[in-house]
Amino acid sequence: MELINFVLTTEYIELIKLLKLLNLVESGADAKNCVEKGLVTYNNLQEFRKRKKLRTGDTITFKNYKISIT
Repeated sequence: MELINFVLTTEYIELIKLLKLLNLVESGADAKNCVEKGLVTYNNLQEFRKRKKLRTGDTITFKNYKISIT
């Protein structure tokens, strides 16, 4: 599993925006579909909220990536 450290420069970032920003999906629609299908975990729990606000200290797992929000 590849570890990605994402440095947050604002209060939060929405889940689908993070997936797009890191180029882990091809489009916003792709990001929404992946979240709706339960392919993303948030702090080790399956996440279905597309606009989930991610903050410092959160961890996201998607495909073969583990994303740490710092």
